[in-house]
Amino acid sequence: MKQLAVVLLNYNGRHHLERFLPLVIEHSGDHQVVVVDNGSTDGSVHFLHKQFPSVRCISLDENYGFCGGYNRAIQQIETKYVVLLNTDVEVTPLWIEPILTLFRQHPNIKAIQPKILDYNQKEYFEYAGASGGFIDYLGYPFCRGRIFETLEKDLGQYDDFTPCFWASGSSLFIETKVFQELAGFDESFFAHMEEIDLCWRIWNAGYQVAVCPESKVYHVGGGTLPKSKPKKTYLNFRNGLNLLLKNEAWQTLLWKIPIRMLLDYIAVFKFSIQSGPQHGIAILHAHLAVLTHLGNTFRKRKSLKHGKHKTYPLFKGSIAWSYFFSGKRYYKDLKV
Repeated sequence: MKQLAVVLLNYNGRHHLERFLPLVIEHSGDHQVVVVDNGSTDGSVHFLHKQFPSVRCISLDENYGFCGGYNRAIQQIETKYVVLLNTDVEVTPLWIEPILTLFRQHPNIKAIQPKILDYNQKEYFEYAGASGGFIDYLGYPFCRGRIFETLEKDLGQYDDFTPCFWASGSSLFIETKVFQELAGFDESFFAHMEEIDLCWRIWNAGYQVAVCPESKVYHVGGGTLPKSKPKKTYLNFRNGLNLLLKNEAWQTLLWKIPIRMLLDYIAVFKFSIQSGPQHGIAILHAHLAVLTHLGNTFRKRKSLKHGKHKTYPLFKGSIAWSYFFSGKRYYKDLKV
């Protein structure tokens, strides 16, 4: 069995393929490179066949979203590991081997991300992943190197290999068998936080997730769905609640959900003022969607394993309180 397939999911991203795919091919050695086209209409498939005939192309008949696209593609891939790589990521010469080495040295680790830096400001961490993802006790995500909108400069302060709660979906190395055993991404998420849900399930199944800063990539970010779009607000708030409803232990879920919903209602006013009323409305629509599909979410919960790990690498306090009221803007100031 071959060791690794580098799998890029593309939806109308020909411009990203033109820009970043040559480096992926150059720096992936003998590992298989696969582009999964999610029903693009910009000529991506024709472009791939013409310009990169050595790249395997899996062409889907429609846009199944980030989750559905990868789920369908990985069913057709036979390697021990896959790396799910966004098309807007610039890879570096030594981005693969340090991670494969860690997999061999730590067989209980099933998912790893590299250090992810901002393509446009290469000395700074990138928003969606930085040097490893974490959550607080209410399920709010943040990163080692990024809390809310504060991005730290990379000074080597987070260059140590360490377990993390979640690994970024922009550059996610994962054991193929485990991805399949856990039924891959939850397609009801469509996009956003699906990797946190998957990583939580990895922890609950008794495995671990980690970050390997020796591997480094640069991510453009926000290319498919910018932060300014109300749909992104909707997906983040909807998926954030479903994340807890699916994975959190019952004894803590019963008091965490009311607090989360209260904080979300506060966010309705904050987002409406800062980003426009359409974003506040998007949060309310997110809550309605959660309530409408509550039965389906609980059915999924019943099929999952819970609590194999007694402890997770998470922040036991409130990241919002620490950031906005205690002035702790950097990961190093937290006790995770």
